Amino acid sequence: MNLRQKIEQEIGERGPLPFSRYMELCLYDSELGYYSRNAEKFGKAGDFYTSSDVHAVFGRLLARQFDEMWRALGSPAEIELLELGPGRGLFAQDVLDWSEKKFPEFYRALRYTLDERSPGLRARLEARFRERIERGKVRLLSGAGAFSMIDVGGNPTGEDPSAGSGQAARRSTEPSREPQRLKPSRQTQDHTAGLKAQPFQNLEREEFQSPGHQEFRGSEQEKRPGAKPEELRCLEGEAHPSAIREGHGFSRAESASDIQRALASEVPLIIFANEFFDALPVEVLSEKGSLRISTRDGRFVEEWTEPSRKELDFLDRYGVHPTGSDRTEVALLSQQVMSDVAAAVRRGFFVVIDYGYTREEQLAGRHLDTIMTYRQHSASPNPYEAPGEQDITAHVNFTALAAAAEQAGMQMHKLLTQSQFLLGIGEANQFADAFEDCRLPQERAKVALQLKHLVTPSGLGETFHVLVGSKGVDRKLMDGLCGLSFGKGAL
Repeated sequence: MNLRQKIEQEIGERGPLPFSRYMELCLYDSELGYYSRNAEKFGKAGDFYTSSDVHAVFGRLLARQFDEMWRALGSPAEIELLELGPGRGLFAQDVLDWSEKKFPEFYRALRYTLDERSPGLRARLEARFRERIERGKVRLLSGAGAFSMIDVGGNPTGEDPSAGSGQAARRSTEPSREPQRLKPSRQTQDHTAGLKAQPFQNLEREEFQSPGHQEFRGSEQEKRPGAKPEELRCLEGEAHPSAIREGHGFSRAESASDIQRALASEVPLIIFANEFFDALPVEVLSEKGSLRISTRDGRFVEEWTEPSRKELDFLDRYGVHPTGSDRTEVALLSQQVMSDVAAAVRRGFFVVIDYGYTREEQLAGRHLDTIMTYRQHSASPNPYEAPGEQDITAHVNFTALAAAAEQAGMQMHKLLTQSQFLLGIGEANQFADAFEDCRLPQERAKVALQLKHLVTPSGLGETFHVLVGSKGVDRKLMDGLCGLSFGKGAL
């Protein structure tokens, strides 16, 4: 049985699925999901690149920032760095190697915890860090880690799940009610949400050959000109009938106190999440309601049901209500994870790096319908092609994430671009972290191009944003961090 058949079987047994459940199966099914497959996902041989694939300087600069955070915490004898979704571990290796070389006192105090859900990636992490794991410097979580808070098959909407259960409730001849609050007033529309592939010659790390054509997730890309939403969302020509069905997507299963840590809960903690939240399943809403995925004649089709109270409240507080053919995502799970993980920090920092937007930007008509897929360095707005064989992402709502962290007791800094953050860290020593290994002029020129791609608007500098929060740290010390010294953006 392939993943498409497995999804069809679940629809047959449980009725139309919330988009979050469909996305969860495509990405995280234990046997057939995208992140469970053994196929390469990163670099030339994979589907996309991340900042750590460009050059080790990304991890080196963050190591410098983590050292400063440790000192702001009073240079404790022990500190834990918990990375969510570390993938192959390139970033962790760069941080550990550079900290050992340049920040030995911080390195002695550091314990690095890797929270990776994919069994295949966990095996690669275990091989990469075997020696450091044996010495107790690195810990690889054995289970789902932060994902242990997620009960697949739960009810994210907050409504009574029994209200729409059973085969009889799968379809409704009654059109779904269209609440008045689903009709905002906006000036403009912008469906640019994916990633624009650009020439990327000779900028990659040494372990990769020049791809010539790259795919970095998250930058702006126009969807297929002239295509209707129905065509873009790949219903293969199908219409969008209404349906009444309550969800069975994600829900919280454990409290923040159940989060696995290498050290005791009173030990200061830095949590780092790079391109983690964009891969968490989301709900999708339009003027027609909340999206459900069904099947007809062997094809996936979209249906719509009345939005839940939680979905509408999310848009009231952190987004906008879609009109016309617009769609928007509701990141209930991301808020849930942020809230629980932030609550686990008694004293320390949270650093999130991802592509996304603020509510202010959505009110200006931008960052609507941001669901995108990535496969073999090509971006597509079609999440229904090749289930389990392509990455599916949604832009991060930073306003919602910051609110969840603040509710968990964290002080949040203003949102920065990756360019501002990295320039702030590297300015003091003129990016010596990047050029230290260069011996020849041509080596320095190549590294300069790699660094430029990380910090300039034409590269990743303006695409990615950085959200930093702290708990139990003096506000002046937090604001004085070198990475936070450049311009500030409103949340």
